[in-house]
Amino acid sequence: MKQLFLALLLALSAWAGSPPALEWYPWSDEVFARAKREDRFVLLDLEAVWCHWCHVMDATTYQDPAAVALLKSKYIVVRVDQDSRPDLAGRYEDYGWPATIVFDREGHEIVKRQGYIAPKEMVSMLRAIIADPAPGPSVVAEEPIEFASSPTLPAQMREQLAANYRLRYDSKNGSWGFQQKFLDWDGVEYAMLLARQGDAQAEKMALQTLTAQLSLIDPVWGGVYQYSTDGDWKHPHFEKIMQFQAENMRIYALAWQQFHKPEYLQAAQAIRRFLQTFLTSPDGAFYTSQDADLIDGQHSAAYFKLNDAARRRLGVPRVDRHIYARENGWAIAALAVLSQATGDATCLADAERAAHWVIAHRSLDGGGFRHDEQDPAGPYLGDTLAMTRAFLGLYAVTQDRAWLEHARHSLEFIASNFRNTAGAGYVTARAAADAAYQPRPERDENVALARAANAAWRATGDANLRKIAEEAMRYVVTPQVARAYTAAPTLLADAELTAAH
Repeated sequence: MKQLFLALLLALSAWAGSPPALEWYPWSDEVFARAKREDRFVLLDLEAVWCHWCHVMDATTYQDPAAVALLKSKYIVVRVDQDSRPDLAGRYEDYGWPATIVFDREGHEIVKRQGYIAPKEMVSMLRAIIADPAPGPSVVAEEPIEFASSPTLPAQMREQLAANYRLRYDSKNGSWGFQQKFLDWDGVEYAMLLARQGDAQAEKMALQTLTAQLSLIDPVWGGVYQYSTDGDWKHPHFEKIMQFQAENMRIYALAWQQFHKPEYLQAAQAIRRFLQTFLTSPDGAFYTSQDADLIDGQHSAAYFKLNDAARRRLGVPRVDRHIYARENGWAIAALAVLSQATGDATCLADAERAAHWVIAHRSLDGGGFRHDEQDPAGPYLGDTLAMTRAFLGLYAVTQDRAWLEHARHSLEFIASNFRNTAGAGYVTARAAADAAYQPRPERDENVALARAANAAWRATGDANLRKIAEEAMRYVVTPQVARAYTAAPTLLADAELTAAH
């Protein structure tokens, strides 16, 4: 214990004594105006404040003298917390975090890189860009999309996606995919739906995954770690991100209802306890995340093996105290499901308190929601969409039609502000992130929107809400979209939209 404490102190002292060598700028049009004036490239470091490898890269690569010299001479460096900018996060979600994107002075992409880049590798990349600024192999021209005319999956494609869904399942270790292990909430929810229809194999998949995921629940503070590496459940990354907390809580509450296994209820309650202890503001709204590291860039496995008192003697990993509408919507929806599953009125009270706070502090005219207290861009689809799901969850528990009306107004705001004028679906943001890139739809947002609008239509009978669901699904079932991603979200949304009313 003494050695760990001394090591942490030394690491903190070293970090505190090393001021950043680079001057980082926020993402803005002015960055590209300056790039034109000074004939510079723009390097975007799209990070997450909770991300271990982002901290490591900041302490190594961006302190390396050769890298710093190149960046200062020919680049403008921009740093953005991806949680603060859902438009950029959605645009580069396949590359992070950290994601490193280099642009020419006009805003066109030259290089897109995923994850940690070591100093020597960074220097080599920066020099190569200066020598030849043509887009590299990571930048691929987008193919034109012919959007589906129908909102439902054709039978043959449904069969193909269903086969792929089962093929991607790891029968040895559970969950879908074979590298990172985490609770694929859409995969489990779809397996639970199939299980209710008598599919024994799907029930086995759901139970195996739910039980394996219990290894990623923090046994001391509750809450769920983001994922495990090495293809098993024994190598966790320790960040605790709101979407993972909310969706794990929601799925475990649903699993408790369906399978009546006490460990699933205990998991949902442990996540709720973490939210109460660490991610709840004095006003009842929810913060965003807790960091993976106690000391930036220092592995925390030894720390998270300690008991509560020992952890607190060393300190508590940083909590991101931004209060975003989107993250609150996720948490509210999950608490509503837990309240409905258990009859726990305190869960409902927490959910309603947060919902009233968001309505009071993040509302926009017309039924929408902004992301933060002040947004540098936006509005973003994700905030209003998450709050729509929250309102529908509260209505399901309380049958108070005021919550249903909130959901209706939010969906109307989405339809008015985020419709993809270039085709089907709804785009991530109303305004362009920069002059070289127009907002595009994102698959998971359109799945969630289709499900939410369909649920609202079933509750109200309002045909306009059904049209919103169908418009979102036309994007989701477009072959180039449906085949490019994991199958479960599309299959789940399709099953709900085609179910008998």
